[in-house]
Amino acid sequence: MGETTWQEELRAHGYRVTPQRQLVLEAVAVLEHGTPEEICAQVQRTATGVNISTVYRTLELLEELGMVKHAHVGHGPPNYHLATEADHVHLCCRGCGKVEDVSPSVAAGLVAALEAGHGFETDVPHLTVFGRCRECRS
Repeated sequence: MGETTWQEELRAHGYRVTPQRQLVLEAVAVLEHGTPEEICAQVQRTATGVNISTVYRTLELLEELGMVKHAHVGHGPPNYHLATEADHVHLCCRGCGKVEDVSPSVAAGLVAALEAGHGFETDVPHLTVFGRCRECRS
């Protein structure tokens, strides 16, 4: 999301462009999949006065405005990523905890089978597959 775009987006919804909002959005972009705590730590590298509750409120606002999305990968807190990223399936390694994004097309067969056999509509952008990554398997 270009700098002007997100600033215009905030203003269009009647919100000010604050340094905290900018830092949170930048942290989400840098981390790609960051928990609120990781995002807060990233923000505090620049602005030590920003606390976790500010980060939570900012993430909530940015999600309401459609600028960030969250996904639950595992039992921990949600992971946030920019909404401009294409929809993807998360591969979550139980060994090292690494999360990798893959195209939703890899799940097409499963999605079609669940629809045909069970009438089940899969929420693909929230699909997380758990297992072990290449490095942990070797």
